[in-house]
Amino acid sequence: MTTSAPLSETEFVAALRGLSHRYWGTHPFHHRLHDGDLDERELKIWAANRWYYQCVLPRKDAAIISNCPVPEIRRHWLDRIVYHDGAREGEGGIERWLRLCQAVGLTREEVLDERHLAPGVRFAVDAYVTFARTRPWVEAVASGLTEMFAGHLMRRRVSDMLANYAWIRAEDLDYFTNRIDAVSGEGQATVDIVVRYSTTRTEQEAAIAALSFKCDVLWSILDAVERACEKD
Repeated sequence: MTTSAPLSETEFVAALRGLSHRYWGTHPFHHRLHDGDLDERELKIWAANRWYYQCVLPRKDAAIISNCPVPEIRRHWLDRIVYHDGAREGEGGIERWLRLCQAVGLTREEVLDERHLAPGVRFAVDAYVTFARTRPWVEAVASGLTEMFAGHLMRRRVSDMLANYAWIRAEDLDYFTNRIDAVSGEGQATVDIVVRYSTTRTEQEAAIAALSFKCDVLWSILDAVERACEKD
């Protein structure tokens, strides 16, 4: 039995970037969001459900740290937890998302108690955290490479939401404007880690599969949100 030779770095990165068409930016619900076709109720459902994804990201990143034996990577990854949780109360990406929820007409209470959370969203997001806890840390890191596809989508989201939803102000979209800076390098630092620690063909294919899985998670989130919006 022969083992396939590893992909070259160029081929490996191209295979990862080649999954961009499966990123949730192409989902029909996101097209409706950007086109201004959501009513206030649908926008609330989207924001409340997306919050659940945002709020578990520090737990996902903590799982990566707990599984990673490399101090350099652990130190690097710690910044992500601080980014989402904030260095102190009232700061961080989660807090910025809660402010967006309030801007679209939700109260903090109804977001935090998860009364609007669709079961499919909970299932998909929890599966992502479980993946990070149970798979090799390099695969969990690779699953986060959707950040390669995020920057241009966030830039467009800011301009489209300001143009199409008159009650939303620029400051309400601080989550996206702040995140644009965070992913401005198109995930290059994360790509470098995955390339450095995925040296065999088997490891490379596992990294590609991990990113594919994350795309499925994100797509499933929007499928569930779309179904929730269809209910009376």
